[in-house]
Amino acid sequence: MGYRYAIVGTGRQGIASAYDFGKFGDADEIILVDIDLAAAEEAAAKINKLLGRQVARAVEGNASETAELEKILKGVDSFISGVHFPNNPGLTRLAIKLGANMCDFGGNTDVVREQLALDAEAGKAGITVVPDCGMGPGLNISLAVYAMELLDEPREAIIWDGGLPQDPRPPWNYAMTFNIDGLTNEYYGNAYFLKDGKVTEFKALSGYETVDFPEPLGRLEAFITSGGLSTSPWTFEGKIDRLENRTLRYPGHFEKLQAFDQLGLFEEEPIEVGGNKVVPRDVLHALLGPQITDPDIRDICIMRVQSKGKKGGREASATIELIDRYDEATGLSAMQRLTGWHASIIAILAVRGEVKKGVVPVELAVTGHKIVEEARLRGFDIRDVVV
Repeated sequence: MGYRYAIVGTGRQGIASAYDFGKFGDADEIILVDIDLAAAEEAAAKINKLLGRQVARAVEGNASETAELEKILKGVDSFISGVHFPNNPGLTRLAIKLGANMCDFGGNTDVVREQLALDAEAGKAGITVVPDCGMGPGLNISLAVYAMELLDEPREAIIWDGGLPQDPRPPWNYAMTFNIDGLTNEYYGNAYFLKDGKVTEFKALSGYETVDFPEPLGRLEAFITSGGLSTSPWTFEGKIDRLENRTLRYPGHFEKLQAFDQLGLFEEEPIEVGGNKVVPRDVLHALLGPQITDPDIRDICIMRVQSKGKKGGREASATIELIDRYDEATGLSAMQRLTGWHASIIAILAVRGEVKKGVVPVELAVTGHKIVEEARLRGFDIRDVVV
């Protein structure tokens, strides 16, 4: 007997999750819910074609209309929220009411804390809710946990990750693989890392460095962006000395972001221009968005984690590297796979009873070894070296 799954919000990453449910999750049914029925129908048709069976069906639904959504999701074993993060607390309460497991693609640590406050209720309902799944936050944290598990006494974990076009084109050398609101949100505000064992605030677009990767990637830029570690700095505070995350881009991209930042184009407070109120970030989205949007992007996603500490009483380091590319066979981008499959892996493990009950932070939901085992089962090339 299989399971009933649902995706609320059938964007790119949700499509990847739905495919994974059908391929690896023993799915009897996958309900694709979207406010745009045509988009849901297109997604369902794609999933059914890829899987070679009629398992996905489309339903029109609004994530903010919980009474309507309750009827749609009744009887579902596990679902993923692929909608904007303000909806996730309400969807968590709905999951508790329905007795259904839930994961989401997150995007805001304060919202995650609001969900974590419902831990006791979710535990009492016998369900698992894991916020902030995806590529980063999500898989990047799971790989950091895996790297630390390879050592006896880890002291630190440093993460570098990014999604890039395989064929970079000037002047931006970048193409979006997810929503521009999420992209610019990463470039603004502050990140929270561990420094000397304590949670410490760092400004986004700081901490510049270069990192070398195998060709054809070569040397990449790395810098701090916000939100990539979710709640993990607080979870590991006092347990390890250092935890950091940096975003990877092709050379030359960083200085353009700095210029936008210095001009105030990431700001959300309206300013007056010619007698009209204008939001600087809206202007940036309108001008930059079309320049870095490519519906046919062939992308490459890179993750590297290095953990240092002790193993067998000796100084040691564990390095994890994952490089994934657009998949021609399925038409799924690397960003879709890394984001969507991390969430679906945890959602599948939840219905199988392999994740703790309650609302669980992503860094504590599943061991790093289990995530890597499941990722390799799906064809991800994850390499680890302990020295």
